Amino acid sequence: MTQSTALSAPPSPRPPAQPETESLPHFTEQEKRITLIGLLVVFLLAALSQNVVGTAMPRIIEELHGFNLYAWVTTSYLLASTVMVPIYGKLSDLYGRKPILVFGIVVFLLGSALCGLAGEPWLGNFLGGGMNQLIAFRAVAGFGGAALFTTAFTILADMFDPTERAKFGGMFGAIFGLSMVLGPLLGGWLTDALSWRWTFYANLPLGLLALFLIIAKMPPLTHRMAGKIDFAGAALILATTIPLLLALTWGGTTYAWNSSTIISLFAGSLVSLIAFLFVERRTPDAIIPLTLFGVPMFSIGNLASFIMGMAFFGVVMFLPLYMQMVLGVSPTASGTSMLPLMLGLMLSSITAGNVVAKTGKYKPWLIGGALILIVGMWTLTGIRSDSHLVDLYWRMFLVGLGLGPSQSLFTLAIQSAVPLQQLGVATSSSQFFRQIGSTIGAAIFGTLLMNNLHSELPRHLPSMPGTAMDARNVDLGTLRAASTGQGNGPEVQIKKALDEQYAVIEKAMNGDAAARKTVQANNQLPAELRALATGGLDAQVHAGLTRQAAGVQAALAKGERGRQAILRNPNRPEALKAAVRAIPAAALATPQAAQVTAERVAQGLLATEPQVREQARTRALTTIKKQFGAQAQTLGKQVGQGLKEGFTAAMTKMFGSAIWFALAGFLVTLFVPVVTLRTRTAPQTEDEGAVPVA
Repeated sequence: MTQSTALSAPPSPRPPAQPETESLPHFTEQEKRITLIGLLVVFLLAALSQNVVGTAMPRIIEELHGFNLYAWVTTSYLLASTVMVPIYGKLSDLYGRKPILVFGIVVFLLGSALCGLAGEPWLGNFLGGGMNQLIAFRAVAGFGGAALFTTAFTILADMFDPTERAKFGGMFGAIFGLSMVLGPLLGGWLTDALSWRWTFYANLPLGLLALFLIIAKMPPLTHRMAGKIDFAGAALILATTIPLLLALTWGGTTYAWNSSTIISLFAGSLVSLIAFLFVERRTPDAIIPLTLFGVPMFSIGNLASFIMGMAFFGVVMFLPLYMQMVLGVSPTASGTSMLPLMLGLMLSSITAGNVVAKTGKYKPWLIGGALILIVGMWTLTGIRSDSHLVDLYWRMFLVGLGLGPSQSLFTLAIQSAVPLQQLGVATSSSQFFRQIGSTIGAAIFGTLLMNNLHSELPRHLPSMPGTAMDARNVDLGTLRAASTGQGNGPEVQIKKALDEQYAVIEKAMNGDAAARKTVQANNQLPAELRALATGGLDAQVHAGLTRQAAGVQAALAKGERGRQAILRNPNRPEALKAAVRAIPAAALATPQAAQVTAERVAQGLLATEPQVREQARTRALTTIKKQFGAQAQTLGKQVGQGLKEGFTAAMTKMFGSAIWFALAGFLVTLFVPVVTLRTRTAPQTEDEGAVPVA
């Protein structure tokens, strides 16, 4: 359409092949610039909140206790955040973007402040203790954090035309990549320099800055649509999602997959999903309108985004774990070590955004990114327990290159394919499917890693007397100590087990009947040692003294000649020789006197049996303790290496599983429709028609 045609006649009906245009309210450049800065700050805040806690978790567990609740600190945030994404999308359509974003920031900051207070003495046993408090407060932060991601993308769609949006979408993808580096780095530094509580308090100044920019500088964006909140749909989303995530988190680890608990959770989730579909078909103001699934780009694009989100977390979430646990990288430095992945993600995300902004062709980038992601994940299956960081960097860079395009292009295409009046709910739904994919991916790959550890660690760990170390009783602190040489490494656990064995052996040698039964039943101890500790040593001492007394008696009975034979014998103890040397000559002068003297010396020797037995026990226990110490050092090195090799094998098997998810995402991406990106139109005046603005 030319400008002269537009001005001389009313706009004609749009042919079906033409892209739908958006009516553009007038925003000044300053409003757009300040709003964009505010949205970037909001997005950085939301992204950092997901990445900053990981490096602080060991210190948190140490202080608040509750290692069995470790995963729930992350899961509670993801659960609350994920299920609220589509709800906030609908609320923003009903009441406007700005109020919902402000509400989300306030709740998120409240949750962050409460997280920093978890475990404080004045809170007492509120919610059952420190770890439970932290889990609950993380859920509060997730409840508000969901609005940050969702509303930011929707406001971006409200204020910027698609060509700008594609370019800025790349920036948002880059911000997310930056958060993956800054988060662990900042979390580690704050934990080391101040306290783990500051990993949560640090959100406050950044959040207050974002809140100021949004309230004071963002345009009102007060357009409201008719309708009401779909409370039934919201409740059913919760009832569908929470049991599913719990089943995927607990399955194969806390409970067996075929246990009644896991089957009940899956069944409950399925029933709730069916009920959700039934209710949403009959609800005019559905949270996720089912009519949107009739738009091929929406349904196929979200499916691909969902699968790619699963693969994304399957890699990114566990790479720092491998670097810290196996390669011995410090928690703070592991954040810097994520730089290659971030650079790859930023490079492909920004490049794709700028090229798509000029050409409008997004599908080649999505397909190419998925292919590179598959290759990158395949290279990660080649890492070893003795790999160097440089060897890992180029593999991570490939993964980042593959992940970059999907960070914004799926949302951009979906926004161009759905009706304008459903832009907010479509955007939030897109974020919901991506985030639920990431959440499910975290649960699935965490379960895969634990199952792999149970199968791989026994293959790489040596057999150890008195203890059986596997994924159930070797914690990550032991593995980290084996990699870094600092802290309580595996030799500490082995020494503790051997010390416990030594204590039982000592009691057995001192005549404790129960200890002797315990030692005798321990088939991991050498048979010779078991026999020695259960009466063998006493028998040896008695037999030795008896032989010695008989020999001395027979020698002294021969008189002076026998005494000299004893003194010349190198096998006779010096104490015995001294006693024999002190015998008066008259006592050996006649055969009768020599016989009497020999009997008295022999009886004296037999009378020293308690002292000799005690000396023999002391010598034997000292020898055993030295042997156990040397054994602990040798086994400690073997166990440390076995732990690293077993953990690496478990990780590579998990990465191999992630390839299948990336491949599935690639296959779905092949069927993603090609839609023309929606253009934006300038505001109309009374005398003007709609003049397209490219």
